[in-house]
Amino acid sequence: QVQLVESGGGLVQAGGSLRLSCTASGRTFNSNAMAWFRQAPGKERELVAAISWNGGTTYYTDSVKGRFTISRDNAKNTVYLQMNSLKREDTAIYYCAATYNAAIVTTVDGYIYWGQGTQVTVSS
Repeated sequence: QVQLVESGGGLVQAGGSLRLSCTASGRTFNSNAMAWFRQAPGKERELVAAISWNGGTTYYTDSVKGRFTISRDNAKNTVYLQMNSLKREDTAIYYCAATYNAAIVTTVDGYIYWGQGTQVTVSS
């Protein structure tokens, strides 16, 4: 059974930092692009950041550029999202996802495996 398990979410004050982790089990994703999405109440799920199979290419949505960093450790089958300078508008459930492609995919439909999500709440 393939599972993606997120951790590292929580409550943080504006300006603070969190590091999300997503560890895969059941299969390896060393040849697959992976991503972090988020969904706030009443809003559609949006792509936050994505990383190619070897980490050579990354993508960030405009609102997080310069604040968030996606990385991966293929030896650990884990992808990370370092979030700095957090803002209230970053509050959402964050989901890890994996695609069959080696290159980055920027659409929700392109991702096949999903974690259950971890809540990030940023207070003022």
